[in-house]
Amino acid sequence: MIDEQNQVPEPEREEEPPVDGAEQEPQQQPADEAFWAELPLEEPEMVLEERDYHPIRRSRTGKTGILGGVMYAVFVICVSVILACMAWMAARDVLALNKEPMTATVILPDEIFHTEDRLIKDEDGKVTGSRTVRVADIDAVAGALHDAGIIEYKILFKLFASISHADLKIDPGAYNLSTELDYRALVKNMQLGTASMLVTKVTFPEGWTMDQIFRKLEAEEICSVEDLYAAAANFNYNFRFLENAETGDAQRLEGFIFPNTYDFYHGEQAASVINKFLTALHSRITADMWAQIENRGTTFREVVTVASIIEKEAANDEERAKVASVIYNRLASNMTLGMDSTILYLFQDYSGGVQLPDDILNYDSPYNTRLHHGLPPTPICNPGMASIQAALNPESTNYYYYALDTETGTHRFFHDSSEFNAFVATQQYD
Repeated sequence: MIDEQNQVPEPEREEEPPVDGAEQEPQQQPADEAFWAELPLEEPEMVLEERDYHPIRRSRTGKTGILGGVMYAVFVICVSVILACMAWMAARDVLALNKEPMTATVILPDEIFHTEDRLIKDEDGKVTGSRTVRVADIDAVAGALHDAGIIEYKILFKLFASISHADLKIDPGAYNLSTELDYRALVKNMQLGTASMLVTKVTFPEGWTMDQIFRKLEAEEICSVEDLYAAAANFNYNFRFLENAETGDAQRLEGFIFPNTYDFYHGEQAASVINKFLTALHSRITADMWAQIENRGTTFREVVTVASIIEKEAANDEERAKVASVIYNRLASNMTLGMDSTILYLFQDYSGGVQLPDDILNYDSPYNTRLHHGLPPTPICNPGMASIQAALNPESTNYYYYALDTETGTHRFFHDSSEFNAFVATQQYD
């Protein structure tokens, strides 16, 4: 046993002061304390605080990968379904698939059209010239179709129109269209002459002037008065009875706008409208009529001018040939016609009585046949075939005068002025 008292004490080591700013390192345990610390001694029961408890969890990597794949697949499917629905809706409108059947009238007025110059190119793409074309406002056309319920998506129709150049194919007018027509068929049916065009039936009585007829056409929304006068003046109509009728003056067609009942398209071109009148007259002129004109040594225009006066002067069909005889008898005798209907051509708004006021009677114009000899410069209205036939086949009489019988509403015919004046004195022409 070692005597604790005889043990040589270890010299005390002076502790070094800690360096400023540095933590003091922990002191190492003595060797005997390290020895005893390694012995399997019974550890005291330790109390864990809540913050010291960290349970071990399983990795979620596998579950997250599966769930993300499912969510991505669902997203792709949803997007595909939405796109498929949109494509179906577009195809349904463009191709007119399974649309509820209905028809509607779509009106395309002249106001949504304009003219512009387009370049003409050959097969090699070289510009060879230009031409003036009528162009439709596709935005307005799409709006009219949408408002009528014919299409559902204006933007799709505008896209189709830009690809198919529909702005150059569509014409103004009124069209009966159906939802069963696809976009291509709609464009094709919005053109002049198609079965879809709305037809307006208009009747024009004998004796109307060209101005009255043109204003009636505008009122029926066929075409404008301005366009009709321009077409009457400038369009070259190829008919025999218009020979020597130079372009530039619309009055060249007065008397040839044949009165009848016609079918017109809403917004029809003015030249086409006028051509219908001229064609109707042309179809009624026979070879015998042309032979009569040649035998009389006159022209068809002169015959129509006489017929127009007959149309205005005769009270009924029985009087037409007698009125014609008076006209030819006075012309042959170098008398003035003295027929007030000719000067009233310049005063078409006059609504007074038989006795004209002095300012009209004395109006100096070639149409005033009280002052000027011969026929007026043009026909004074558009006569029917009965008056044209009377002008070609006047009754053979010695009448030079006639006057209205106010009691019967018909005319009395006279050989000399004394008989005429005596009868006129018995009438009161208000």
